[in-house]
Amino acid sequence: MNPATVPQETALLRRYRHRIHGVPRNLVIQPTGFCNLDCTYCYLPDRDAKAPMPTAVAEAVARSESELVGELMGGHSRKPLGLIWHAGEPLALGRRRFTELLRPFEELRRKGLLEHAVQRNATLLNDEWCDLLTEYGFRVGVSVDGPADLTARRIDRKGRPAFDRIMKGIERLRRHGVPFSLIAVVSRETITHPDRLLDFLAALRPVSIGLNIEESEGVNTERHPPTREQAVEFWRKVLAWSRRQPGGTAPVRELERLGRYLRMSRAQRPDRTHLSRADPLPTIAKNGDVFLLSPELAGVTAPAYNDFRAGNILEQSIGAILGQAHRLTYVGEFLTGLEECESTCEFFDYCRGSQAGNRYFEHQTFAVAETDYCRVTEQAPVLALADTVREEQATRPFWNSSPPTTPPPSRI
Repeated sequence: MNPATVPQETALLRRYRHRIHGVPRNLVIQPTGFCNLDCTYCYLPDRDAKAPMPTAVAEAVARSESELVGELMGGHSRKPLGLIWHAGEPLALGRRRFTELLRPFEELRRKGLLEHAVQRNATLLNDEWCDLLTEYGFRVGVSVDGPADLTARRIDRKGRPAFDRIMKGIERLRRHGVPFSLIAVVSRETITHPDRLLDFLAALRPVSIGLNIEESEGVNTERHPPTREQAVEFWRKVLAWSRRQPGGTAPVRELERLGRYLRMSRAQRPDRTHLSRADPLPTIAKNGDVFLLSPELAGVTAPAYNDFRAGNILEQSIGAILGQAHRLTYVGEFLTGLEECESTCEFFDYCRGSQAGNRYFEHQTFAVAETDYCRVTEQAPVLALADTVREEQATRPFWNSSPPTTPPPSRI
């Protein structure tokens, strides 16, 4: 390295380490881009491609993970490294090929150093798949957007509704005793029905419920996501619904996150900044290419950013790729965006800058502070909680309290 560039390199590395964890807590693996469904809001650019991940790629990932888990278990976390099987529909690979890709990780899993997770649409589930998921200790997530009419945008490649097949898959999970979480995509069409949506999802008895407000990302750029005003009203009703539920009802993921933040704020934990640094979240595509910060960047054509490739697992380990991450143009832009967030946004203490991919898909750059995703998914729940507190304070007898005040969102 040219001695003149050493100070610049040191500054880049310092910025990176201040904002992003040196060791990932999760890795995303995309064994195929193909999906048997053709949901109208899907963001995947290559969901028609059926070529599977070669076993050599999985073996290279496993070798890298063997290096990472030593750092992880000896550093900031004692939790297993999460390996998240994602992208199109992982189960579309078939059990034989999927099992072949799992084998390289089995020693790590048996030692308790790695934990598998899979997000899927449940339409391909049968008894044999349930047995495999149990055998390998998978955490299972299922995507369903509510009752049949609210799930109407989940269709197969012939345009037929997938709802009945999704429900049969969920019933198989329950019959086999496989715990599962649920994720629902909330659109402009469904955001006005939170009680009906949540009643339906809770009745399926998941371990948790996630509510993803529809986003503009990947190839899903024609639809218009909900506004912040719609989202605030939605989250107000979600809060009210949650408070009415008896003990044992599946928690809503976003409210749990908000609660953890409040507890951490009250405790004034000195390690908050460390705990809230972004996970670099390496994502490994089926050909071994590695992408950082956002799985949605995989497969996107963007010549100015070298299509977001950070390296290839067949050529470099994850550790080596992360060791050079601070030099990537899009990573540097993301750090600039985070710095802008911290200096201008009252919500930063809660969300810590949020998602990288949404910046690019909404603005074609990462060096921006606020996105629609921020407004509906990060800001709106906080504003909804503030509104709820304000209303409850206003209804208390005047002789029992001083004039109500609501702290700014960053302090709630």
